[in-house]
Amino acid sequence: MTITDDLQKLLEILPQDLQQVLKNHPKIETLVEVVLDLGRRPEARFPNQAEYLSETPVTQAQIDDCIQRVGTFGGDNRAGIEQTLHRISAIRNRNGKIIGLTCRVGRAVFGTIGMIRDLVETGKSILMLGRPGVGKTTALREIARVLADELHKRVVIIDTSNEIAGDGDIAHPAIGRARRMQVAHPELQHQVMIEAVENHMPEVIVIDEIGTELEALAARTIAERGVQLVGTAHGNQIENLIKNPTLSDLVGGIQAVTLGDDEARRRGSQKTVLERKAPPTFEIAVEMLERQRWVVHESVADTVDNLLRGRQPNPQTRTVDEQGKVAITRQLAVVNGRGGHSSTSEDSFSSTKQSTGWRSSGQMLALPSLPLERERVASSSEFDRLLDESFNYSESIDFSAGRQAGPNGEDLPLHIYPYGVSRHQLEQVINVLTLPVVLTKDIDSADAILALRSHVKNHAKLRQMAKARHVPIHVIKSSTIPQITRGLRRLLNMDEPEIADERELQLFLHNGSDDEMDALEEARLAVEQIVIPKGQPVELLPRSPQVRKMQHELVEHYRLKSHSFGEEPNRRLRIYPA
Repeated sequence: MTITDDLQKLLEILPQDLQQVLKNHPKIETLVEVVLDLGRRPEARFPNQAEYLSETPVTQAQIDDCIQRVGTFGGDNRAGIEQTLHRISAIRNRNGKIIGLTCRVGRAVFGTIGMIRDLVETGKSILMLGRPGVGKTTALREIARVLADELHKRVVIIDTSNEIAGDGDIAHPAIGRARRMQVAHPELQHQVMIEAVENHMPEVIVIDEIGTELEALAARTIAERGVQLVGTAHGNQIENLIKNPTLSDLVGGIQAVTLGDDEARRRGSQKTVLERKAPPTFEIAVEMLERQRWVVHESVADTVDNLLRGRQPNPQTRTVDEQGKVAITRQLAVVNGRGGHSSTSEDSFSSTKQSTGWRSSGQMLALPSLPLERERVASSSEFDRLLDESFNYSESIDFSAGRQAGPNGEDLPLHIYPYGVSRHQLEQVINVLTLPVVLTKDIDSADAILALRSHVKNHAKLRQMAKARHVPIHVIKSSTIPQITRGLRRLLNMDEPEIADERELQLFLHNGSDDEMDALEEARLAVEQIVIPKGQPVELLPRSPQVRKMQHELVEHYRLKSHSFGEEPNRRLRIYPA
């Protein structure tokens, strides 16, 4: 890693006595900034500490002397030193007079983007986030140089405060072959962004500090024209942008959507939910937590969607050691109480996630018997069974001879025509349980029809077609994994197991967030350790509507009944013995 800082040019604008102190300072190579405030002692700031350079307070004459050596301050109260990356910022009193200076050291650091070079080469737009001083502008400068010099792309830098390419008309060599457009007034940055696209045919545009709604809109316009964007924005994490109405458009924009009754019931959520409005302007986001530790969101769309649904995203964490070796880690979900392994490029990291469910709190307790409640649930189950049978048009089917024949004497595999049932979930159940079933889109070649009960009720034509072709109809109550599994087992005349095997549990414990995995594991252990062996009802911890819906489905898979009770946010499941 190579660093160039032209530090001597910054020291020359400081008062003479301070120059001597800094030149002899042992930590001069790590100097971040020098602060001069009227009537206060001059201060030098380093990465982890600050020191006073003199016991004598700064005078107005010293500040005026520094200003003369610097030159004119722009509308953003910033000035620079020609052909350097240093930045001098002014603090003014109410009359406009400068009474304070922040002299910040600008360094060109070559080799800083080794952590994300693979992302830069994809051609996708990248957004850099992080607190001030973490190195966003330094990384932006290096990305511009790599894109221009090593990847041979036409790069234009929109340099509003001259921080990326330095002060003066000649750009600093740290940006390589990239071109730089200066901005006369900060409030006109969005116009210069559009002008760059229209006049100079760039393949990549680099922008520092997107901070207004007009700039966010200009960035979206540029991205929609097929130009790669690399920029920074105010905010430490993506959550900050989601909550910022000015900049939320960078991650797709947020809107309130009113769902229909059926969709809200399917999602297990309220009728009004927040959703992403459009594709994000930036496809990749990098949260710069520290100079050597960055969090990478490879798909901003997926991250925003997960956050809006109350789930935690699963980004990469990239770190670099002193030898420049990059390690990529990703925290995997907890399964069956064991910490997931953090996959790394060198397998040098491992981590565990602490459980947040009843296993850590010990709050899952058996409840006293509730005979009236159980009787009511059982009667409801009996009603559903009778209603299911009333819509089952199949003849008596005998699969007892090794399951070699289908409903009408045909050989297995059984050809099933799904009607109103999720084809994706059907395929998932068939694949995981390795059932001898083939899905068909032609009712004439079907051995049986698997349909939703509500659809069969309202579709007399389907019943007539099935009767004319002598194809039996088997109905299920809902298009859920437990109902589909049970329906396919009945069609194949397979006995349903008292306790679900590992393959069936895979249907539930897949691609879930940490909270969902924890809740499903809680329900599974409650059923297998208390409800079935001890015959006692169990009350689970409060969960969100979406997670409770998944717990209901898992309990139903064991042929048990569950009931939600309580008020939000303390609404929870109670599981009853068979």
